[in-house]
Amino acid sequence: MPIEIPTDLTPELVPLSWLIGEWEGRGRLGSGDEDSEHFVQRVSFTHNGLPYLQYRAETWLSDDAGEKLRPLTVETGFWALERKLEEGDGGPGLIPADIVPVLKTADEVEERRNKEGGFDISVSIAHPGGITELYYGQIKGPQIQLSTDMVMRGSHSKEYTAATRIFGLVDGNLLWRWDVAASGKALEAHASAFLHKVS
Repeated sequence: MPIEIPTDLTPELVPLSWLIGEWEGRGRLGSGDEDSEHFVQRVSFTHNGLPYLQYRAETWLSDDAGEKLRPLTVETGFWALERKLEEGDGGPGLIPADIVPVLKTADEVEERRNKEGGFDISVSIAHPGGITELYYGQIKGPQIQLSTDMVMRGSHSKEYTAATRIFGLVDGNLLWRWDVAASGKALEAHASAFLHKVS
């Protein structure tokens, strides 16, 4: 499936544009061993004209044939190029941005490339149970690497200290892996999935 860039997409989201759409597929918890539990997942990346993508992932435990057994979790967040906010950016709260994007042209976006030839990005993801992750990383073509800068936990949340995530576009499919440091353990495989684009 070819990547289509929406005509109303703000220029600085073009590096992230291959994520836009609805994705569905299956994955395994843990390292994906034979006894690892199965899940199905639906992920969406949408935009609203502002300089970030909105992210939502809904996941269900499933049997090994992909039949849903019960809800597992939902996460939601925002993905953007990592850059210093400027006068024309919106916020905090409901303070509106200028009607003209801060980065107006492809050339201005290209100037933000890092030394590795990619773009620095930031991602915030919120989970039920009072946990929010702040990731920094980079997108380089159809590959994304993220590491947590901070994991914020509510007073009743389970222990969770760090995570990494990788995403890649392979033959039009979205593959991802998530490693987590929790319950006093170092980073270890938490989950992975293979998703196909449905819209």
